[in-house]
Amino acid sequence: WTVRTSDGDYTAKAIIMTAGADYDKLGIPGEEELTGKGVSYCATCDAAFFKDMEAIVVGGGDAALEEAIFTTRYVTKVTIVHRRDELRGSAILQERAFANDKIDFQWNTIVTEILGDEQVTGVKLKDVKTGEESEKPIAAVFIFIGQHPNSNFVGDLVPMDKGGHVIVDEWMRTPQPGLFVAGDVRQNSARQVASSVGDGVTAAIGVEHYLADKFPDLELHSAEPAEATASA
Repeated sequence: WTVRTSDGDYTAKAIIMTAGADYDKLGIPGEEELTGKGVSYCATCDAAFFKDMEAIVVGGGDAALEEAIFTTRYVTKVTIVHRRDELRGSAILQERAFANDKIDFQWNTIVTEILGDEQVTGVKLKDVKTGEESEKPIAAVFIFIGQHPNSNFVGDLVPMDKGGHVIVDEWMRTPQPGLFVAGDVRQNSARQVASSVGDGVTAAIGVEHYLADKFPDLELHSAEPAEATASA
C-alpha cells in the first residue's frame, strides 16, 4: 500500500484508516464561536455540564431524539427544534420523547443565530411558515442534523453505504487485503470515543493476524510497555 499525504508518500503492508466523521453544522452566526461554550454535537458528552438549566436540541431524527431523551437526565427542560411538522425518528423513540415531561417541541422552526459572548445565553428562532422571529433564552444548543464520514479520499477502493460509511466485517476488515477501517468513518459506528478506541484495538489485532498469515517470515515487534514511576 502507498498513502500519499501533504508530507510525502508512505508505504506499508497494512493500513488502519481512522479518518472519522464531521458533524453537519447549521452554518449560522454564533455556532463556530460558541462551540464548546454551550454549542455541542454530543449530548452524551456534554449534557452533564448543564445540570438544572434549559437546553434545545436541533433535529428530528433518531440521533436528535436519543440525545434529547438522554439530556433530560440533567437539564430541567429540553426543547426539540425541528424545521418540519413531524419527526423523522423511529416510532419507539418518538413515543418515548412525546411521553417525557421534560421535552417540548417547537415545530416548523429553524435556529437563525446562537447568542452569547463567552457562553451561550439564547437563540434566535424563525417560524418557516409564518416568518415570525423570536428569541429563546437557553444555556445549551445540541445540534443533531446529521454527519458525513471523511471517506471521499478512498474513492472506489472499498464498498460504502449510501451515507459514505465504509463497510467492514467484525475485524474491521474491508474487501481490500490489508486495508482496515475503524471509528466513525465505518458503517454502524456508535460514534463514541470509547467505541472508536475499541475499533482501533480490534483493527490492530486484525492487522497482526493479517500480517502473520500473509507474511509469515515478517518479524513483528510489539511496543515495549512504559516503566511505571512513583514519587512521594
